[in-house]
Amino acid sequence: MVTETTKSGFYEMLEARGVSRRSFMKLCGSLAVAAGLSELAAPRVAQAIENSVIGVESGALYPVIWIEGASCTGCTESFAQADAPDPATVVLDMISLNYCETLSAAAGWSMEEAKAQTIEAGNYILVYEGAVLEGWNGEALRVADHPGTHHLAEAAANANAVLAVGSCAVNGGWVAAHPNPSNALGVQQYLKKQGIDTPVINIPGCPVNPEWIEAVLVDAILVGNLPELNGENKPAVMFNQTVHDNCERRGHFENGEFVYAFGTEEEAKNYCLYPMGCRGPQTKSNCGIVRWNHRRSWCVESGGPCIGCCTANPNNPGENWVETNTPFRARFRDLRIGGLTVQPEAIAWTVTGVLAAALIIHGFGMKKTGRTKGGADFEKIREWDAKHPEESIGKYDDDVLKGGN
Repeated sequence: MVTETTKSGFYEMLEARGVSRRSFMKLCGSLAVAAGLSELAAPRVAQAIENSVIGVESGALYPVIWIEGASCTGCTESFAQADAPDPATVVLDMISLNYCETLSAAAGWSMEEAKAQTIEAGNYILVYEGAVLEGWNGEALRVADHPGTHHLAEAAANANAVLAVGSCAVNGGWVAAHPNPSNALGVQQYLKKQGIDTPVINIPGCPVNPEWIEAVLVDAILVGNLPELNGENKPAVMFNQTVHDNCERRGHFENGEFVYAFGTEEEAKNYCLYPMGCRGPQTKSNCGIVRWNHRRSWCVESGGPCIGCCTANPNNPGENWVETNTPFRARFRDLRIGGLTVQPEAIAWTVTGVLAAALIIHGFGMKKTGRTKGGADFEKIREWDAKHPEESIGKYDDDVLKGGN
C-alpha cells in the first residue's frame, strides 16, 4: 500500500532529478493517450509508476532483456535518447535493464552471466530489436560462442512476453528486402517455427516511436495486462487506423488540393502530399496523434510524405516497408514477376513496344503480299447504301451511287 509518506518520498525523488509534479503528470497523460486511454486516466498511470518506483527500495523493478538482431540500433537510440532531466527518464526506472548490448555498462562474461541468471529466474520481458537471420545458421549474429538465433530462442522461451521492437523485428524490415540473401524474417514467425508460444507484441516503425514502447510497458508491467492486439499482434489502438485517418492535411485531400512539386505555392500552403508518394492511406499507425520529439512534430508536419515505415506483415518478410513502398516520393511501386523486379511504368512501355513491333511486322507482310499496292478489292460503297441510295449513310459522288459496287 502506498502511503502519503511514500508518495512524498516519490515526489522528492522527482524534484531531485529536476522533474516537477506537473511535468510528471503531463507525461502520464501522454502515456495514457499512447496506450489508447483518455488523458483522464493519467492519475491511474501515475499511481502505477509511483508504486513501481517506490518499490525500488525493495528491489521490485521488473527485469528486461534487450537483444539486438540485425539492426542499426535506431530503435534503441529512439527509446534512450531523452533530454536529461526529463520525465521520460522516470519511466525507465520501472524496469531493470539486466541485459542490453547497446546500453549496458558491463561487457563480456559478466554481461552474459547477468542474462543467464535473468532467464533462469524467469518473470521478465524480452525486447528484441532487428531482424532474425536464419541464413548461415544464424552465424552472422554470433555472440558469446552461440548463433544469434540461439539467443532469441533461449530468451523468448522463458519470458512473460516478447516485444518485437521496430519493423525489422516485426518481419525483417529492410534487411528482408529482395533478394533477402540472409533469409531474414521477424521474431513472431521465427518463434512459431521453433514451437515457442510466448506472446509476441509487434511494434513496427523505423525507428519505433519511444512512446509506443513506454505505453506497452505501462500496460504489461504496471497495469498488469498485455495491450489489446490486432490480427498481426500489433497494439490495436496504435496500429488499427491509417496515418491518413488522422493526418492534419486530410482536409486538403478531400478538397482535391495537392502538392505536385516541392518549392511550389501548394507546398507552402501545406496541401496534401499524396502525389509526392505519401503512403499514409495504406500505412496503419497513429503517428499523427502521438507524433515525435515530445509531440513537437512528425514526418508530414515537417513537410515530408509518409514513406510507410510501419508497413510490416509479421507472417511475410516480403511485405516489408522498403519492398512495398519504394521508390519513395513516387506513386509507382515495384512488382515481382518470378525473380524479376519491375515497375508498372516499365511494363507499360514494354507492352507498347511489343504492339508497335507487331504493327511494323504486319505492315511488312502487307507490303510483301502486295495488298498495299491496291491489289486487293475493296468496297467502293456500303451494301446498304448501294441498295438504298435515297437513305445513304455515307457520302458518295452521284456516279458511285448509280454504279453500285
